[in-house]
Amino acid sequence: MTHALPLPDIHHERVEVVTGRQSGLFIAVALHSSVLGSALGGARLWSYPHWSDALGDALRLSAAMTLKNAAAGLDAGGGKAVIALPPGTMLDAERRRAAFLDLGDAVESLDGLYRTAEDVGSTTEDMLTVSERTAHVVGLPDAVGGSGEPAGPTSLGVYESIRATLERLSGTADVAGRRLTISGLGQVGSRLAVRLSAEGALLTVTDVNPAKRELALDLQAAWVTPGEEHLVAADVFVPAGIGGLLTDAVIDALDARAVCGPANNPLAAHDGADRLAARGILYAPDFVVNAGGVIYLDLVAKQLGSRAEIMARVGAIGDTVRRLFDDAEERGVTPLAAAEALAEERLTRGRRPALV
Repeated sequence: MTHALPLPDIHHERVEVVTGRQSGLFIAVALHSSVLGSALGGARLWSYPHWSDALGDALRLSAAMTLKNAAAGLDAGGGKAVIALPPGTMLDAERRRAAFLDLGDAVESLDGLYRTAEDVGSTTEDMLTVSERTAHVVGLPDAVGGSGEPAGPTSLGVYESIRATLERLSGTADVAGRRLTISGLGQVGSRLAVRLSAEGALLTVTDVNPAKRELALDLQAAWVTPGEEHLVAADVFVPAGIGGLLTDAVIDALDARAVCGPANNPLAAHDGADRLAARGILYAPDFVVNAGGVIYLDLVAKQLGSRAEIMARVGAIGDTVRRLFDDAEERGVTPLAAAEALAEERLTRGRRPALV
């Protein structure tokens, strides 16, 4: 489900908007910041009601990538690409290939300031197509020596963050017997559901794709109609789909003790964090929780450690979440404000002095 949101203010270094020469599709590449290095962020293929919705998504997602990469301690800036499908459009193999060749051309036009990767709707094989047009792409298939699918590392970071959140709620990180609601069963949400179910969590799940109900049956998880999942009593609500789910109305009706999940920008408005806090609902900041994939992609691409060492760093995201909870309580702010302060501190250190 796509939640239409107003266009955000632009605080970006560069935004490229093109109509693909081969595919005819709207493509936006948003470079938010290169203060800490070449920006890194995935390429999303999704259906939008209007091109402005796609542009707004690119702007919001790229800004979130700046925070994510900074808070994760990466020497990487924030950027994002979006390929917009008009409602009801289905791509055949030829037009899909054309779309990602067009994306490669758009990425190449930024002269290395932005590196792309797979994201919602795109795959490592799509990134292989992009690589025919530009070298500024990561996450290529394992078969060609790339780092492969980043959903596994992302799900590990989210899993450890959920454990940290449960620990904050009740003193123990064990998931057995805890009630978790997962909204969205894509690459990351499905992996989480399988792991949490295996460890004895009591799951409620949903997805806009009714075929995902098969996974719910396999895991003996309760299935709920999309749009009603926030009404189910849970210890942790896990947004794992498209952003903007947590509107004021959803937050006001949310029956959960905490929110912790992989969705980018799950808050429809920034002050949603304050609204959650006012209701006593603990919020684990999304751009910290879901950073496992980008940590993995960036460090593997730069050959900064073995795969085991990199995955250990991904697993340490849970400890970062714990520190943010402590910092937020000590300072009397929301965990989101604490996370933003962490990212801003790194960005401030990395900024070049202004020219006079």
